[in-house]
Amino acid sequence: MPDYDVIVIGAGAAGMMCAAQAGQRGRSVLLIEHYHVLGEKIRISGGGRCNFTNIHAGAANFLSQNPDFCRSALARYTPAHFVRLVESYGIAYHEKKLGQLFCDETAVDLIRMLKSECDRGGVAWWMPCAVEGVLREGDRFVVATRQGHARCRSLVVATGGLTVPKIGATPFGYRIAEQFGLDVVAPRPALVPLAFAPDALARYGDLSGISVDAEVACNGGRFRENLLFTHRGLSGPAILQISSYWDGRESLQIDLLPGMDAEAWLRSRADTEALLPNLLASILPKRFAQQWSAAHEVARPVKALGDRALRSAAASLHRWQVLPSGTLGYNKAEVTLGGVDTRGLSSRTMEAASVPGLFFIGEAVDVTGWLGGYNFQWAWASGHAAGTAA
Repeated sequence: MPDYDVIVIGAGAAGMMCAAQAGQRGRSVLLIEHYHVLGEKIRISGGGRCNFTNIHAGAANFLSQNPDFCRSALARYTPAHFVRLVESYGIAYHEKKLGQLFCDETAVDLIRMLKSECDRGGVAWWMPCAVEGVLREGDRFVVATRQGHARCRSLVVATGGLTVPKIGATPFGYRIAEQFGLDVVAPRPALVPLAFAPDALARYGDLSGISVDAEVACNGGRFRENLLFTHRGLSGPAILQISSYWDGRESLQIDLLPGMDAEAWLRSRADTEALLPNLLASILPKRFAQQWSAAHEVARPVKALGDRALRSAAASLHRWQVLPSGTLGYNKAEVTLGGVDTRGLSSRTMEAASVPGLFFIGEAVDVTGWLGGYNFQWAWASGHAAGTAA
């Protein structure tokens, strides 16, 4: 049975970062990946160019039941550290918006970079190779695979969450955590489009492709970005962001005219004979303005609204309430919310407090970033933290 200092299960962003770091420290490392394509989630992200970090990444951009947990790793491996690595390989990149960094050419450049970093550390590979189970023997772990068994002192679980099952996502990491007595925060899709309830779908379902600049709020989250209508519900950056905060029960509060005083704007036009939907069409997409006005029973001349109806229409424009019927699931989600409970892990090393030598990193743990490169930064930071300790 081959014996290694470190075995990393999962060759995604966090797993490769961890293996490279441990190998370059002189540790003997085996990296096991069950999927037949290396770094596929990296390759398909960001339209094939991978939003690989965000220059503004900090603890405030992440959700967790243990919100301070991510601070240590993020502080010790920052976006600037990863950018220096990218630059050292001559990979061209650009800032798209809001601190989001993308490859100029292709995300494959990042995968090659991470593979090269692993090669620099002498990392051994078993791929494709499915892990069938893990056992503890004294102070070591035995990993059983279809390729055989391997032993290690440090085992790092970097198997990701449940998003995009068609490229191999499984709950394997959660099962390993539970096997060794660690708690798991119930996972659910995050950064995911939301579905309309039947009545809203009947009214707005034909607006697919229409986009609105809006501010969306729910359960303490608030984001101003584009909102996009789909044939099933709502998407776009604002909706993907707020989906991580939506608990399945609360309505979304959508400000359709952020930065405006809707009541003052309507009152300045109170004497016009124009229909309200036609007036709204000057600042909102016409078809949406018509259907929203009909739903709120204000598809009348502004002059005929009256003071009370005018105030109500203005308030509704700033606080359009939408209760989704659900999400579009893991196939459409960017990440998984929840995962291995970080209250059982060291924030400095990612090691399980009750199981020396067992580490969990990346999307497998209960740390979920905002849309915009934050989740990749968590992969690099948590992988680096475990790689310096395993």
